[in-house]
Amino acid sequence: MKRVLSVLAALLVLIALGAGWYVYSKQPTRQGTVQLANLQDSVTVRYDDRGVPHIRAENEADLYRALGYVHAQDRLFQMEIMRRLARGELAEVLGAKLLDTDKLFRSLRIRERATTYVAQMDRQSPHWKALQAYLDGINQYQDNHARPMEFDVLGIPKRPFTAEDTISVAGYLAYSFAAAFRTEPLLTYVRDQLGSDYLKVFDLDWKPKGDLGLAATDWQGLSAIARLSEQALADNGLPQFEGSNAWAISGNRTKSGKPLLAGDPHIRFSVPSVWYEAHLSAPGFELYGYHNALVPVAFLGHNKAFGWSLTMFQNDDLDLIAEKVNPDNPNQVRYHDQWVDMTTSEQQIAVKGQAPVTLTLRQSPHGPIINDVLGANAGTTPIAMWWAFLDTENPILDGFYQLNRADTLAKARQAAAKVHAPGLNIVWANAKGDIGWWAAAQLPIRPAGANAGFILDGSTPQADKLGFYPFSANPQEENPARGYVVSANAQPVSPTGMQIPGYYNLADRGQQLNTQLSDNRVKWDVENSQALQLGTTTAYGPRLLAPLLPVLREVVKDPAELKLLEQLAMWKGDYPVESVPATLFNQLLYDLTDAAFRPKLGDDMFKTLITTRVVDAALPRLAAADSPWWNRQRAETVKRAWDKSLAHLKTTFGDDPAQWQWGKAHTLTHGHPLGIKKPLDQIVNVGPFASPGSHEVPNNLSAIIGPAPWPVTYGPSTRRLVDFADAAHALTINPVGQSGVPFDKHYADQAETYIEGGYEQTHFDEEEVQANTRGTLKLLPARPPQQP
Repeated sequence: MKRVLSVLAALLVLIALGAGWYVYSKQPTRQGTVQLANLQDSVTVRYDDRGVPHIRAENEADLYRALGYVHAQDRLFQMEIMRRLARGELAEVLGAKLLDTDKLFRSLRIRERATTYVAQMDRQSPHWKALQAYLDGINQYQDNHARPMEFDVLGIPKRPFTAEDTISVAGYLAYSFAAAFRTEPLLTYVRDQLGSDYLKVFDLDWKPKGDLGLAATDWQGLSAIARLSEQALADNGLPQFEGSNAWAISGNRTKSGKPLLAGDPHIRFSVPSVWYEAHLSAPGFELYGYHNALVPVAFLGHNKAFGWSLTMFQNDDLDLIAEKVNPDNPNQVRYHDQWVDMTTSEQQIAVKGQAPVTLTLRQSPHGPIINDVLGANAGTTPIAMWWAFLDTENPILDGFYQLNRADTLAKARQAAAKVHAPGLNIVWANAKGDIGWWAAAQLPIRPAGANAGFILDGSTPQADKLGFYPFSANPQEENPARGYVVSANAQPVSPTGMQIPGYYNLADRGQQLNTQLSDNRVKWDVENSQALQLGTTTAYGPRLLAPLLPVLREVVKDPAELKLLEQLAMWKGDYPVESVPATLFNQLLYDLTDAAFRPKLGDDMFKTLITTRVVDAALPRLAAADSPWWNRQRAETVKRAWDKSLAHLKTTFGDDPAQWQWGKAHTLTHGHPLGIKKPLDQIVNVGPFASPGSHEVPNNLSAIIGPAPWPVTYGPSTRRLVDFADAAHALTINPVGQSGVPFDKHYADQAETYIEGGYEQTHFDEEEVQANTRGTLKLLPARPPQQP
């Protein structure tokens, strides 16, 4: 028995040693020397206390090659999974369950657009050379190191990363903004199946002409497309851009006398997080930047002279178009008063463990037919897609390469004009005292009377595009007299007064920020700006509740329930973790939505509704009026929703309302793509954390409308504050950590600081970089092979 136990103990030790060696072999190297081909000179990479690389090179090519190398050793799996999602190649490594997602992304034609885009790029341009050097750094790391453990688990083979992969990821980011897939079928269904009275809560006019005549199978197919579009983005543990806050304040409104820049883009949470921080330095260039996977240029950044942040413009740059089919030829559609052939192509999708699947793709004169991905369930009406990403020149890499160097208003404006899709608000400031904001997108000219909020009729001119407006027509401000600019995804105003169709967020969050920023008694600095970024209050909740409280006071009789009702009536619309009224309000919000909308919409369209932005604006209008959605039973419906809410909260959190605290109901878990499987979730996911904030407050930690509990899905992907009187000590935070390598010390080392509202300081000056260096990696030019 002793010998058996000794053998077992030895085996366990060997297994532990083997597991330890395996994990160690996958970790990033942040100390020592590495030879890298194609370097002109040596490059120094110093890693600070958060694992951020500070890269010093003697020329730009070496700088971007080094960035690619260090980015890959921290984020190679993220790069791989993002290019596979964008290019419709997930089923090859994840199996048939991802086949529909692959079909969807193939139908978007991102692959084809990436090919034509790269073919047209100027090979002598600085941004092309930067991209090639960066990709070379990624590929050299991949070629010479062990595969990430996720590659081993999924059986992912190594293959080079290309410029087409980078542009495909840009296409994915553009698509992740697009709300049309969910919203246009919903609104068109309400218009055509329910009628004009039901559209009023969405603040839309009914356009009776051009009835699309969609059949029940068409509506089912559109619902399926909407669900697939949402699931493709939500179920893969990858970043999806959702909203954002940003503002810049002139020096006459700050304590320091210099402009102050703030920004927190709102993106779906994931592990690793979307942004990779890197401090880049070469002769004539220095930037502390925030990089996306496979993109060499920073999408956020600053130095001592200037900086910028982004929010989503949320203009409608994607139209769905119902085509009229020739009854005598199913491959023809009506276009400009004649029957026109659709083009057809085929693609093979590799599927793990089974034979490849053939996908047939069709395209009308308006764009790709997107409901073909559903096969026999697509319905009888082809639905085409016009998308600005496919139909604009979109020199976005050049634009951001220039923005990374834009130290004047004129340079920043010129760079912003090169962003065509996705639409972005660029909020910018410099140390000289300038501030600016540009809504960057190429806005299409639609025919008069065409309402882009609905599916358009392809047999009429309403689906045409008549060109694009000039950049000067885009919403923008430079050095306004009020002393600040603010962007929070609400509908902006064009200087020409034209309406800009889009799927904008509620005005409440922007109004909350504007109210505080407009107070001339306040002098702003990074301390009081933190409080503004971390705010958990808007007027939305009390605004929605106000017309419902008299109804509830009439129908609620139980003394204990009346006490809860009065707590709700006194609630200020704030979301600290200890709040009970916040929990009650959000459960009541769901049950009211469910009771009013589901009976008329049915299950599928109701599920689509609660994933859209239009529901946020609809609910206060619903609460305030005798809408047909109430079915003439407003008081009865409100009472049923109240009773159902209390019953659900008691079942979920117990009978004592004091236990219904927001932080117990509203939690954040950062999900890894492998974390959807047990027990891997315990290894690679980070959380859960009790979370303050909510949907559409400044600290926009958001969950979908639904029954408690509410897992947070998206929120601030970083929080940045830059006072240009001391830009070297800017504040920042990563929601989890810099590294995407499981078991690395920087995998989740910022997660608790983030959820508690803390910040870290960037290191910029040489003395501070040196003082905070925890490891130095020297990249040396590879020696030529010795001659025999």
